[in-house]
Amino acid sequence: MTGFLAGEDLVPNAIEQARQRKAATGGYIDLTSSNPTHQGVLFPCDTLQRASADYWASRRYDPDPRGLRAARLAIAQYYAGRTPALQLDADQVVITAGTSEAYSLLFALLTNPGDNVLAPSISYPLFDYIAMMHHIELRPYALDERRGWRIDPASLRLQADERTRAVLIISPHNPTGAVVSARLPVLHALGLPVICDEVFAAFPYHVPSVPPVGALHPELPVFHLNGISKMFALPDLKLGWIALNAAAHDRFGARLEILNDTFLSASMLTQSMVPAMFEDGTAFTHTMHGRIKRSLDMAIGLLDGCANLRVRPPDGGYYLFPEVVAGWKDEEALVLHLLDHGVLVHPGYFYGYEQGTHLVLSCLTEPEQLHNGMTRLVAALALP
Repeated sequence: MTGFLAGEDLVPNAIEQARQRKAATGGYIDLTSSNPTHQGVLFPCDTLQRASADYWASRRYDPDPRGLRAARLAIAQYYAGRTPALQLDADQVVITAGTSEAYSLLFALLTNPGDNVLAPSISYPLFDYIAMMHHIELRPYALDERRGWRIDPASLRLQADERTRAVLIISPHNPTGAVVSARLPVLHALGLPVICDEVFAAFPYHVPSVPPVGALHPELPVFHLNGISKMFALPDLKLGWIALNAAAHDRFGARLEILNDTFLSASMLTQSMVPAMFEDGTAFTHTMHGRIKRSLDMAIGLLDGCANLRVRPPDGGYYLFPEVVAGWKDEEALVLHLLDHGVLVHPGYFYGYEQGTHLVLSCLTEPEQLHNGMTRLVAALALP
């Protein structure tokens, strides 16, 4: 067999098999969900209905290879309001059908088969599959746990070679929550294009704000990836974007436009609704942010009372990545133990991290369920 995922074992792993059995026999509290529509976080229907009604009333398909101009202007205005501001014009924004497609476009833009992109050693598994589709390598650079999961500059330099074409940064990082808050001299020294995934930027926690990396490094080509999935809790409407700072636009903008024009994947209906989302959605995002902060406060308070755990407040996002410091060395065995006691979590190795014993917990979970799940988790960790 040849082709994508040829020879891969697609049988569900032991944790998924146990989850299915538990779901059939008694259920569990899910502390892994990142789907806001499953957790009672719903963008206001009246805004969506009004915006979609305007589209149907004047329906006209005029595709633009960068996306609907009114939507791009709204996105550019959003970046002007960031701290620090990133000044863009509409032509520096390219609209996609979500950030997964944005990654694929950028890998196609920046690499050829056999090239590599530097990516954090703790990463969402999605990136590996997209890299495989483009026949490129993700070369892992280390994050320093002792320094709050900051990027290790020595590791970044060591991993770069003559076939390195870009650096991938996730800020706030998933699942550690680390934010790049200042210039990184190593990025300037490498001089490579930067792909910055900032889908959790609307949710700072331990820092006052999440700076756009393109504002910190205006001399480098920086591609900022974001969308409405997290910011407005609208994963079902499938819209993301790539915001290019001036250096990225000048060097790569024309070719990225051609790539996006090849597919024109983003729905014209959803694009037409974007200005209303930004105009009316600020209060919703603020409310959602407040709920996440309260949930993080509560969860950290409960976990701090567990002698077996060390939990660091994240800079941003809505995940916790606590370390189990006593009693368990095998992450899979621990996750199965917790599932036996009615709570589902993810192990650190799902995200490619195999040093120590870590758990991945989503504080997007509905607050009462989150409290009950954290209470179960702490109690289960106290058992042999």
